[in-house]
Amino acid sequence: MNGRLVKGRPALNPRLAAAAVAATAVLALAPAQASAAPVPQPPAATAENLADAARTAAAPDTLATLSRFFAREGKVTLAAAQPRIEGGAVPVHYLSPEFVAGKPGAGVARLEFLASRAVSSDGQQAALWTARTEAGWQVVNIATGDDEFRYARLGAEKLPGGTVFREPQIDAWYVAGGERVLPLDEDAVTAVGAQGTSLAAYRTRVVKAYGDKLPGSAYGKSGKAGGFAPTEAKATDATASAASSADALAGLPMTAGAVALALGAAGALAVRRARRQRVVRA
Repeated sequence: MNGRLVKGRPALNPRLAAAAVAATAVLALAPAQASAAPVPQPPAATAENLADAARTAAAPDTLATLSRFFAREGKVTLAAAQPRIEGGAVPVHYLSPEFVAGKPGAGVARLEFLASRAVSSDGQQAALWTARTEAGWQVVNIATGDDEFRYARLGAEKLPGGTVFREPQIDAWYVAGGERVLPLDEDAVTAVGAQGTSLAAYRTRVVKAYGDKLPGSAYGKSGKAGGFAPTEAKATDATASAASSADALAGLPMTAGAVALALGAAGALAVRRARRQRVVRA
């Protein structure tokens, strides 16, 4: 199933829609310590953490929420959704702000969350984003499609042992290993070419694109979302589309840190350029 709905419209919970419109590139790149509340990130993709994430994804309360999620647009009834979790949790990495900032020894990507694949009885797929919060392991977001798992597979095939990561500002997926960064989707090909680029050249590109948008910069205080000032139409569209999703995710626990993750990893992108429908939980 192709999870890329580039022309799709983000569906945001009403309590997060306004915040997402106001989100900045700082949120997308800010380190955890720069947030008002700690960003709930798994410390490492250890076997124990992967197992904890998988258990959280398969918990009865989570499955009940998934039933509402899959039934939210009438594609399947609530009773017939019968969601199930397939396979184990996988680590999901995003472009590292420390790498952009030139911190010595910083890797190109950092672990953001662990994802579990959910499937409904009618074949719909979704990714459960799971992280460890102050209240323990929790599902902090549900996104339609299978991007996290598909690109993990493609990356392993293209560069065994490499790190698959996403550049959320342009929704590009790559795999990095040694001194190379290789593209995994069309957005990445546009950014670095079909043959990829060197790690040094990639850093030069992201520094040019985001180096002046890191925490503490003048840009970071300007209120622009994801590198672009959102138009009134986009803000209205995001708010209007929120209503159909509010009930679907009722029941997932709310934490300040979880909101920081949802906005930091996806909020700015959801307003500027949605690759697929996304419901941010609250």
